[in-house]
Amino acid sequence: MLALGRLLELTLAGREPTEKIQLTQAGARLHWLAEGVLVVTPASGDDNGSDLLLSAAIHGNETAPIELLDRLLQGIAAGHLRPRARLLLILGNPPAMRRGERYIDQDINRLFNGRHADASGYEALRACELERLAANFFSLPGRNRLHYDMHTAIRGSQIEQFALYPYSPERSHSAHELARLQAAGISAVLLQNKVGITFSSYTYACLDVEAFTLELGKAQPFGQNQGVDLRRLEQHLQQLIEGAEAPLASLELDQLQLFSVAREVIKHSDAFRLYLPADVENFSELPVGYLLAEDIAGTRWVIEEPGARIIFPNPKVKNGLRAGLLVIPVSSNGISAV
Repeated sequence: MLALGRLLELTLAGREPTEKIQLTQAGARLHWLAEGVLVVTPASGDDNGSDLLLSAAIHGNETAPIELLDRLLQGIAAGHLRPRARLLLILGNPPAMRRGERYIDQDINRLFNGRHADASGYEALRACELERLAANFFSLPGRNRLHYDMHTAIRGSQIEQFALYPYSPERSHSAHELARLQAAGISAVLLQNKVGITFSSYTYACLDVEAFTLELGKAQPFGQNQGVDLRRLEQHLQQLIEGAEAPLASLELDQLQLFSVAREVIKHSDAFRLYLPADVENFSELPVGYLLAEDIAGTRWVIEEPGARIIFPNPKVKNGLRAGLLVIPVSSNGISAV
C-alpha cells in the first residue's frame, strides 16, 4: 500500500507525508496538494476526459462518507481500482475531524461563493483554499466535470439518502444527472432555486461543474456506520473512477422523489423559536396552518403549502443563517434531458 493511499490516517494524525508524489503499479499518479487533499492522475493513455471531485468531512463528524472516500483511495493505491478519470479527493475540515466535531468556529459549508471574505478564522481560510484547489482542478478545457460533496445529517430522515442540486440562473437541471443519482441509490433530490453558499453551490455556479450535495444517513462516530448502506453509491463511484459506468437504460425518474424549496426559515435573532420536537426527522410533513417558528418584530412562519416538509431544522445556527427549509414535491416536467 502506498503511503499516500492512507490519506485518512495521515490527516487524523496531523502528519504531512514525506513523499508528496507516488505512482501506483499501473502508473496512476497520487499527488498530495494540502492537508486532506490529494489529486489522482490516470496513467498515460488511460485518461477518459472526465474530472471527478469527491469531497467529504466538510463537517468533521460526518464519518460514513469519509470512510467511503478512504476505501476508494485505498483501492486505487493498492491497484484494485484503475482510475481513468482525474480525481480530486478532499477531506474538508481536518481539525474538526480530529476533534470529532462538526466544525471548529463556524460552519465551513456556509462560507463558499466568496462568503469567506467576510469571515475570519480557520474555516474561512479553508473555504478559500478549497475554492482555489477546486478552480485549479477544473481549469482544463473540454472535459466532463462532476462534483459529489458527501455528507451525513445531524438528525434522522424519513428519506435516508437524498441529494441537493444547486441552482444557477444560467443553467438547467439535468435529467441525465438525476438518473445517475437514481441508479446510485439516491431516493430523493431537492432542486434548489437560488444560488447558495455551500461547496457544491460554488462548483456548480462558478466552475460550470455538475455538482451535488449528497446526504447519506445520520452522522455517527468512526466505525459505527454499519447501519448506513452505501453499496450502490460506492459501486457507482468505482464505475465513474474506472470509466466503466453502465449506460443508463432510460431517463425515467420513476424511483426518484423530487422536491423544490418553498421557503427558507431564517433565524434573525436570539429570540428565534422553532416549534418542532428536538428529534423531528428530515422530510417530516407539516399540516397547513401549523405555526413553525417565530422571531422578533412579529415574524412568524406558518405552513401554507399543502404537502410541505421540513428539512435541516436547526434553531442553534447563528443569527442570519438558515434554521430550516420548507420543501414541496414537484414533477420532473421541464428538466433538461442533457
